[in-house]
Amino acid sequence: MSLRLEKNGGTARLLIDRGDKRNAFTLEMWEQLPKLLHEAVADPAIRLVELRAAEGGPFCAGADIREMLDNSHDRHWREVNQAEINRAQHSLARVELPTIAFIDGDCIGGGCGLAMACDLRVATPNARFGITAAKLGLVYPLHDVKLLIDLVGSGQAKRLLFTGSLIDADEALRIGLVEAISESPAELGEAILAASPHSIHELKKFVRSVLSGQSEDDAHSLGVFAAAFSHADFREGARAFVEKRTPDFGRTSGQ
Repeated sequence: MSLRLEKNGGTARLLIDRGDKRNAFTLEMWEQLPKLLHEAVADPAIRLVELRAAEGGPFCAGADIREMLDNSHDRHWREVNQAEINRAQHSLARVELPTIAFIDGDCIGGGCGLAMACDLRVATPNARFGITAAKLGLVYPLHDVKLLIDLVGSGQAKRLLFTGSLIDADEALRIGLVEAISESPAELGEAILAASPHSIHELKKFVRSVLSGQSEDDAHSLGVFAAAFSHADFREGARAFVEKRTPDFGRTSGQ
């Protein structure tokens, strides 16, 4: 299987397992991704999703160009492929659980889109990033262009899109394409798992609202803020603060 889900404690790992093809995504893999995300969300024990290559090497070389070329004259296939890419990216960008992309190696084109759709990106020093659509005569999806601009701003986005050039992990960190350079996402993941699931769930929705253009509170956001004071996670977090101990949000889950 080219894309699979493995669970370890509170973390679900989406593993890209097509190393012989530099982990390039086929139509079948785009179709599979939302289903695996749904499986992760449906498990109450899972609190974090990590997207990574199954083995060391390329994170993802993007969409399978050979498959696209072989089907370039099939209008129905092209329409289905476009719809599934959009659905996969939309699902990943909006899944209710926090997500981390761990990038060790090349993260190109659609692979870069997958990483950008995650909430956070951790890269090793071996990582390289690029969006090479213009070198292939293709047009990058608008949804993914928006993700890129949200991370690096319009100027850097234009540079990456117009030139198709590759950048290393240090430059990706400098321009805001990744949040950290590390040999493992474990430290960041553990910090997320130690935080309140309720807080993260609501804060993720707030961030999405801001990125979609909301800049002022409305009745809903004010209600979410007020309701948090009655949530079990606040009681546990506040008691832990007063008692000078680490909060245990696991026991408040779902309350």
